Order: sequence, then C-alpha cells, then structure tokens
Amino acid sequence: MPTPPVALTKSAYAYEELRRRILTAEIQHGSVMSQAQMAHDLGVSTTPLREALRRLEAEGLVQLESHRDARVAALTAEEAGNLYVIRENLDPLAAGLAAESRNQADISAIKDSLRRLVPLSDANDLAAMTAHREFHRSIYTASHNPLLTGILEGLWDKADRYRQIGLQSQKDSRTDRARVQAEHKEIAAAVIAGDAGAARAAMHRHVVGSLGRRAIEVLASSTD
Repeated sequence: MPTPPVALTKSAYAYEELRRRILTAEIQHGSVMSQAQMAHDLGVSTTPLREALRRLEAEGLVQLESHRDARVAALTAEEAGNLYVIRENLDPLAAGLAAESRNQADISAIKDSLRRLVPLSDANDLAAMTAHREFHRSIYTASHNPLLTGILEGLWDKADRYRQIGLQSQKDSRTDRARVQAEHKEIAAAVIAGDAGAARAAMHRHVVGSLGRRAIEVLASSTD
C-alpha cells in the first residue's frame, strides 16, 4: 500500500490520488468503487477517504451511491455538449474582459504560463493538462471578474475528462499540435496588447477546435 506524502494530510492525499486516477482515466468513468477497497489501496482509513470523496462529489467527479460504494461520474454526449456551449460563450467573454482589465502582474502570469505550455498529446500526461489549465487560468484571472473565473474554474475538471475522451479517440497530428500552440500564443498576444475583439475571436476559434468538441462526436457515436 502507498504511504501518503508527509506534506499532505491523509484526506488531501486521498483526494489528490483519486482525482489523478479519475482525470487520467485510470479509473474509468461510470465505474463503481468499493470504499473499503479504495481505503486499502490508498493506505488510509475510511474517514479521510470519505472526506476526499465528498470533495470529489462536490466537483462532480463522483457520485456517492451508498455508505460503501462510490461511482465515478459517467461521461455523456449531452453533458459534453452542455460544457461546450458554456465554454463557447464564457471563454471568449473572459478573454475579452482580460484584454480590457489586465495589469502588469497578469501579463507576467500569462507569459510565464505560456512558456510552460506543452501540447496535450497523451491522455495520461497530467503535467501537460495542468500546464494547459494554468494558461487558461491566467486568462480568466486577468478578467478581474471573480464570479466568471469561479464558474470556469469550477467546470475545468469536468472539461478535462472530456478532453481525455478526445485524446483517446484520436491522437492529435503534428499539424493539430502546432495549431493549438499557435492559438494559445494568439490569445496571449491579444490579451497582452489589450485588443478585446481579437482576444474574443482567438479564444472562440480555440474552443471550436477543442478536444471537448471532439468528445461530443465520440460519445454520440458510441450510443448510436
């Protein structure tokens, strides 16, 4: 059994480890998990495990079905479509507001996160997914609209699970990866330049070509 890192409480460790396994699809969506078995596998007692599961439930990643079991939230074409509609509208809004409101600290954060970006080419590469999230977070934060930022942040883990579906269904080509990197640079440049219209347009193009949109088609075809 693994030993929780000293820097983390047992509850925090259980949360981080289960979240990692869910986001990388190591635990498949829709799977039923025995709380007793999970506690044993993670080397923690049931109390910190339940605390971790409640956090994951609040984030929409699991459903607590009973005192003994938990189910990883299923992925559906309908939810993928709903997420896409939200992002198609709110991400460009955040980018436009960021261009109008960004300050020097925001610009530095955007540039730093852009330098750390690497293409999302492997469904199990959580570090690349984290870097991707940090870039978009730097844009959201620069909007200086905490409510909008909170909404988009709150949906990010769900969105990452659909990105996984997109990656698993079809590996991005070298051309695709170059396109996505160019889109990130275009978004950053528009926000930094203070061009709200260009920032909105660049972000909209980015969302339209996203892995989340690909996931809609994959999941829809699997239910036909």
